[in-house]
Amino acid sequence: MLLQGKTMLVTGGSAGIGRAAAVGAARHGADVAINYLHDDEGAASCVAEIEALGRRAFALHGDVADPETANSFVDSAVAALGKVDIFVNNAGICPFHAFLDMPVETFERTMRVNLHGAYFMVQAAANRMVAQGHGGSIVAVSSISALVGGEYQTHYTPTKAGVHSLMQSAAIALGRHGIRCNSVLPGTILTDINKDDLADPAKRAYMEGRIPLGRLGQPDDLAGPIVFLASDLAHYVTGAALLVDGGAFVNLQ
Repeated sequence: MLLQGKTMLVTGGSAGIGRAAAVGAARHGADVAINYLHDDEGAASCVAEIEALGRRAFALHGDVADPETANSFVDSAVAALGKVDIFVNNAGICPFHAFLDMPVETFERTMRVNLHGAYFMVQAAANRMVAQGHGGSIVAVSSISALVGGEYQTHYTPTKAGVHSLMQSAAIALGRHGIRCNSVLPGTILTDINKDDLADPAKRAYMEGRIPLGRLGQPDDLAGPIVFLASDLAHYVTGAALLVDGGAFVNLQ
């Protein structure tokens, strides 16, 4: 019960890594609020799963690309659950596309969701933590793509590098307030973002063959690392980045 008595807020919490983090936190004693955009059914089932664990839960619809959503989510979650101790920035998109004919709207939407959304969400959560006066933990879901390129991800990889960099700078800016800021860098995790790309058996087998642990990741593989960074076990960890990739990055050569 590493998060007993804590309250966690998670963006993009209706599915994938966000949902795994939300439910994982509840298993460790946290009350959880999630933000989501499209999946009403997924959000409702996530809330039900958290409540079945004996914890309080709250869900709020909103597009993280709109800066107003940040304050709305934090304010509504605190009104429902009382406080914010942990903030997990997870919401993100990756519409795969070639570089030379990248549509402007695809590039800009990816930037607004992944990077601008992270900035304003983290800022809103941090302001609330500062006002509360008892510190906190912010964890951002970056990606192995912050460290390596991708032919069809020229719009996506810069956003994930930016999220990682944001956590480094925020760690400096917020350390005096007792707020720790860290990122997790997932490898290839089976989520809605890449399910179509990995539907090709040959592509999937190739990806699995590059991973020392021999399999693609599941959303639940991120729950433990996120809970750890959110917990008091990591009370002297800030500005750090934790690879959660089955060893893919060290095997790239």
